[in-house]
Amino acid sequence: MAGHHHAHHHEGDDLVTAAQAALERAGEQWTGMRQSVFQALTGFEKPASAYDIAEEVSKRQGRRVAANSVYRILDLFVGANLVRRVESANAYVANEHPDCLHDCIFLVCDACGQTTHLDDDSVASNVRSAASKAGFAPERPVIEVHGRCADCARD
Repeated sequence: MAGHHHAHHHEGDDLVTAAQAALERAGEQWTGMRQSVFQALTGFEKPASAYDIAEEVSKRQGRRVAANSVYRILDLFVGANLVRRVESANAYVANEHPDCLHDCIFLVCDACGQTTHLDDDSVASNVRSAASKAGFAPERPVIEVHGRCADCARD
């Protein structure tokens, strides 16, 4: 498929290892708390808020973890390409290929909240080009398509 981006998708422990390597390549340390936040995020089926993640990490550690601390870590992860932010939901998903930097498209189901991440460099390139033609310097296109996933569309 022309225009689609193909990358190795990591999962489970392999994803955690790839994320750690990417963060360390970015000159940051992979601390225990950062690992806890990343692992908690990967455990969610849908995009998770910082509050969801803080609650999960708190349960696992048996102590309260502040959402502000989680937000700081998530901001670092977004900057290092380990995590993507679903803007309209103020929620986060782990990037399944943190070793590859590109723009992405989110398909967000308004019925169940399921979010699918697509890579289509041609769409993102067209968005960047249109912004440039309008005299705008695009830094990070965020493309979200709201609708109904295949399961909800059947109901």
